[in-house]
Formats: sequence, structure tokens, C-alpha cells
Amino acid sequence: MKRRAIVVAVATFALALPAFAQSPRKIDAGKSRIRFAFKQMNVPVEGGFRKFDATVSFDPKKPEATKAEFEVELGSIDLGNSEGETEAKRKPWLHIEAFPKAKFVASSVKAAGPGKFVATGPLSIKGVSQDITAPFSLVDAGGVRTVEGQFPLKRLQFKIGEGPWSDTETVADEVTVRFKFVIPSTK
Repeated sequence: MKRRAIVVAVATFALALPAFAQSPRKIDAGKSRIRFAFKQMNVPVEGGFRKFDATVSFDPKKPEATKAEFEVELGSIDLGNSEGETEAKRKPWLHIEAFPKAKFVASSVKAAGPGKFVATGPLSIKGVSQDITAPFSLVDAGGVRTVEGQFPLKRLQFKIGEGPWSDTETVADEVTVRFKFVIPSTK
């Protein structure tokens, strides 16, 4: 009888644990996305990246314990045309030969309301590291966690668009980065 009570107590405890609590999870890159928007000659331009990866350990009840690391293959840029993509990979822009990846590591995550959080940490692009703040929302449903948010990025702080391309009348300095990460449960 005592053994059965222990088994029931352990099973109850295990079921009470959140499906996503603090064990590292890989994002589902096929269902996730990283997009960006900026203005070139005052005309809106949108693009994204086809290849990226992330490992996230996150418990919404303990956001301060979060461990999250994201890498983006800059050569996978998607601007909807090959000419623009070829130019973006060159030295004045992303210089992918020397800097093939961008990386973000969350150094702090704080709650900002029900289902809302703010991640802060260094973003490294093209050998330059700058702290960014990225607000995001979180929804757990059907064994899947979905994280969505956006943050502004100043391209010139990362040396994106050097030389004649540093003219902000031609290409705006501010870039809005939008992300959606789908993280499946291990259940």
C-alpha cells in the first residue's frame, strides 16, 4: 500500500511538471522564421533567412533561469531576388566569407505580463557585438510552444552597409527584425 502511494505521488508530480520546463529544446526550423524589414530609398523592403538554429531552455515560471542561443546562417538571406541576395552577401553588407553567422545569446529574460517576456543579450553580426532587447510573447498549445516577437536593429552599429552604403538616405539605418520560433514538446 505504501509503495503504491509513493508511485502515485511520483506520477502526480511528474504530470504536474510543465512540458517545457528548463530542459533544452531545439526549434523546429521548418515552422519557424526570421524576417526583417527596412526602407531603401524610402521604399519598404522585406526579407528573411532560410537557415537558422536555436537551443532554448525556458520555464515561463522562472524566466531568469533561461538559457537560449540562436545562430543564423547569413548566406541564407532571402530577398526574393538573386541579384539583391548576391549583393547582400558581399563585404560592404554582411561579408559572409569572413562572418558566415550571426549569433544571439540571451543573458537575461524577464516577465513583462501574462504570456509576455523581454530577452536581452548580445547580438553578434560581422564581428560586432551589441546588446539588444527583444520583447516576445509565448503560447503553449497542443504540445507546441510558439514564441513571437520583434526588435529594432541599427544596421550601421553592425557595419552592415559600409562605405557609400552608409548613407541613410539611400538605405535606412533602422531594421525591424521579426521572429517566430516553434519549439515542439518532447512528449
